[in-house]
Amino acid sequence: MKYFALSVCMLVTTLVFAQKSVYQSDSFENLSKDHKVLAILPFAVRLDLESQGEVSESQLKDLEKQEGYAVQSALESYFLKRDKRKDYRVEFQNVKNTNALLLKAGINLENIDVKTTQELSEILGVDGVITGDVSLNALISEGVDDSFSFIDYISGKSDYGRIAIKLSDGATGKLLWRFEQTIDRKSGKNTNAIIEKMMRTSTRKFPYDKSK
Repeated sequence: MKYFALSVCMLVTTLVFAQKSVYQSDSFENLSKDHKVLAILPFAVRLDLESQGEVSESQLKDLEKQEGYAVQSALESYFLKRDKRKDYRVEFQNVKNTNALLLKAGINLENIDVKTTQELSEILGVDGVITGDVSLNALISEGVDDSFSFIDYISGKSDYGRIAIKLSDGATGKLLWRFEQTIDRKSGKNTNAIIEKMMRTSTRKFPYDKSK
């Protein structure tokens, strides 16, 4: 029994560490030293809703857009909450302004990939951009079941998908920071809660944190 408990503990530890992945460029300090404003872009979302009934292709695209903007908004809320405490040495462009400038330039979620990071930064008038992608099998913006099941956690059935947040330098287009994590029942019950917990429990703080 003792060995079984130890094995389970080791398995859970392995799963927990496998859920998170953090990268920070060695060039971060040099490339970001003059950064003052960052823009948060709508996230690219891939939905797999086969288990939730029949969904048309057009409905799926609309739902993916909905989730992409929900994650963008949740991330802004998290950063602004921290920014009020003066935790960061950069400011964040209002996402409404970001989206309006993208729309004015004829850029949407369907064609944003044809623009380089440098081009997007110039259009938005910022020093760097925060982008990301999400793979989901549930609509987290509408709330998910956050009740914890140990068996589901071990088997992976509690997973709702995976999210990656990327920070890139506006002048060079280089990736400066990336955080990736599995979304499961322990992550939170909706988009705001998931982003809040994800960023708070990051194994490495967001790199513009003044306390670093």
